[in-house]
This record gives sequence, structure tokens and C-alpha cells, in this order.
Amino acid sequence: MGKLILILLMIGIFSFSWAAEWEKEASVSFTMSQQSYSKNWSGIETGSISWIFNADFLAEKELSELINNKNSVKIAFGQTHNQVFDSEEGEKNWESPQKSTDVIDIKSRLRFKLGKMVDPFCSLRLESQFIDESGEDNKIFNPNTITEAFGLARIWQKEESKEFSTTLGAAFKQYIDANLNDATNDGGLEIVSEYKTPVFKEIIHYNSTLSLYKPFYYSESDDMENDDWKTMRLDWQNDFDVKLHSLVALKFYFQVIYNKLEDDEIQMQETLGIGISYKLF
Repeated sequence: MGKLILILLMIGIFSFSWAAEWEKEASVSFTMSQQSYSKNWSGIETGSISWIFNADFLAEKELSELINNKNSVKIAFGQTHNQVFDSEEGEKNWESPQKSTDVIDIKSRLRFKLGKMVDPFCSLRLESQFIDESGEDNKIFNPNTITEAFGLARIWQKEESKEFSTTLGAAFKQYIDANLNDATNDGGLEIVSEYKTPVFKEIIHYNSTLSLYKPFYYSESDDMENDDWKTMRLDWQNDFDVKLHSLVALKFYFQVIYNKLEDDEIQMQETLGIGISYKLF
């Protein structure tokens, strides 16, 4: 797997000077909400400030007649500042900001076009956070999950602004956490489906990614009292961008996760906000 990572990195560096031009997409957005009360407000209501920054980048290129390279970067970070009422002093004070959103997701995929129903592929993915507040001390760019995968890919539909694709293959994951002494790893079968499409004359842009992962090996399995690590894992991410104006957009993000190693129940996350949105290219 180390050789695969090296090969992908080398191709990612040198491909900028190869063949056709990059097909690029990039957008950034900033949403914020604020609520405040004066110090002499008679009620016990408290203020709050929430903000989220999102950035999405996509670059795709035909390295040759047989090789397609697709790279994507998704980053998001947000905080919430809450005001609390101090009953002893009779005043409202602002607490330290709490992290509400923190995502770093970088993907690179090589697809080898054979002109058949399916094409071989290999990919590399890094998932991380800007700040990890789970330990005694905050860690930067922690924890990290690295996924190497290879198998078969099928492009069901590909148009200028619409695409539907599926990959199926073997996946190997490394989990690196600076708060733990040793890294862990597992391997199994993974299927990933990606779909994007405009709706209502491109007023709404919808992006969806569904990942299903079935582990067959886990480095810590001998130390576990159960087989929860063998359970199928699900990650379904949905992005809705509603264009209200050239620079104003409504953003709705919805994610469903099921990982029995983390929790027995399905986990859900939802973010809704109106803010400034700009498409770079």
C-alpha cells in the first residue's frame, strides 16, 4: 500500500503538465447567525453566535487516452459562541467558542479506461480534522484516517453538470490518532456511489455520496470481547445548495453514519444556513 500512495502522489504532482487541461470546480461559502440581548434585558434569554466556512474543490483530467485522474478536496470549519447567565453576579458572560463543524476530506482516484462496462481504479483518501479537542491537549490535524482502495469503477452518467458513478473494490484503512500509542488498521470490501445534479434550472445543486464498508480484518480484533468491528458501516452525505442570489445561497447538509464501533445507533448530522457563497470557477 505504501507503493500505491507514492505512485498516486507522484502522478498527482506531474500530471499538472500532462495532456489536456484540468476541468476545475471550486466554491466557497460562509454562513453566520447571531442573537444577542442587552445587559439590562429583563428575561434570562442568552445570546449566541454561530459561523461555518465551507470550501469545495474538484479537479479532473485525462492524463492520457487510458487514464483519468479525479481529485477532490472538501473542508469545513465552524464554531458556536454561547452566552451564559451568571446567577451570582447577575450578568451574562460569553463562554469560549465551541467547535461545531470540522472536516478535512481529500480524495484522489485513477481510473483506467478500457472501453468496457467497468474500468479498473485505484484511489487514496485522507480524512482528518483541523483541531481535535477530545484529549487533554488540543491536537492539530488529528485524528487521521487513510484509505487505499482498488477495484472496478462504473460511470453510469456523465454530462456537463450531472454525474453518477460507482466504485466497488478492496479497501484498506489506517487509523492514526495522536492521543493513542499505536495506530490501528482494517481491510474489507467497499462500495461508493457518487451523484450530483442541478435541479430547477440549476437553482439547486445536489451532491450525494453513499459509502458502504464491510471489514473482514481488524488489527485489534483479538483484544475485543465482541465482533462489532465486523458490522457493515454506512456513511451517507448529502449537500443541497440553493442559489438565492449571485452571492447569497441557502446551504443544507445532511449526513447519516452507522458504525457500531462508535455507537449502536444510527448517527445523524444536519446543518442549515444562509450566507455568502461564491463559485471561483
